[in-house]
Amino acid sequence: MLNRRHFLRAALASGLVPAIGGAARAAKPAGHPVVVELFTSQGCSSCPPADAFLGELSGRVDVITLGYHVDYWDYIGWPDPFADPLFTSRQRLYASALGNRTIYTPQMVLDGTLDQVGSRRFEVEAAIDRLLTANPADRISVPITLSRLSDGSIGAALPTADVPAGSTVLMAASTSRHVTEIRRGENAGWTLTNYDVVRRLAKVGDYSGRAVDWAIAPESFPKGTDRLAVWLQAAGNGPIMGAAKLDLPVVG
Repeated sequence: MLNRRHFLRAALASGLVPAIGGAARAAKPAGHPVVVELFTSQGCSSCPPADAFLGELSGRVDVITLGYHVDYWDYIGWPDPFADPLFTSRQRLYASALGNRTIYTPQMVLDGTLDQVGSRRFEVEAAIDRLLTANPADRISVPITLSRLSDGSIGAALPTADVPAGSTVLMAASTSRHVTEIRRGENAGWTLTNYDVVRRLAKVGDYSGRAVDWAIAPESFPKGTDRLAVWLQAAGNGPIMGAAKLDLPVVG
C-alpha cells in the first residue's frame, strides 16, 4: 500500500537542491510528469502572480499544469466565470488528505503529495525537481498513452501495473490560455491572463491494475477547450501515479 508520509520523505530527501531556473533540470526525469494543480480565482488579488507562473510551468514537458478556479471569492464583487464548486470541493479534499486546516488561494498541489503557495517560485520549482529525481522505487509511475482515434474520440490506455486498491483515472478538459478584463472586485481594472483553465473535471474510470483502454468523447467538452489531461490517482485525493496531456483542436 502506498504510504503518503513515506512517499514524501523519499521524494523530498534528495540532497540536490536546484537553483531557480532549474540547473537540476538537466537531470533525466524519473517517471511521469509532475501534475501541478493551482487553486486560484480572478477575484483574488494575490493570485495573478501565481497564474502567470502557472503559464511558465505549462511550457515544461515534464510538468502538467491545471488551473482550478474556486468559487469562494465570488462574493467580493467579481463572480469568476470559470469558478466551479466542484473545484472548491477538490481543494477541500486535498486539505483533508494533506493535513491542512484551511484552504487558500493561490495554492499549488504537486502530484497530490504536497502543497506550496503558488507564487513562491523557488519552493515550487525545487519541489517539482525533487519529485522528478525521486527514487523510482518510491514514486509509482504508470505510463498513460493518449491518442486520437479514427472516430474522433481520444483513447486513454494504461498497462498492467501494481497500484493501491481504489485508484482512479481522472480527466480535465481545459483552455490553455484565456484573457479576461476584470471590472469589479479586488482586481478591478486589471486584464488577467489565466492558463490551463479547467473547464471540465470528470472521472474516466476505476483502475485495478489490469491493462485497460478508454475512449473519451471530446464533444462533451465545453466551448474553448483545447487541451486534455488524464492522470491516475490513489484514493482519497492521494498521490498521482501517472499522467499525460494532449493538445486538441479548439472545441467550438
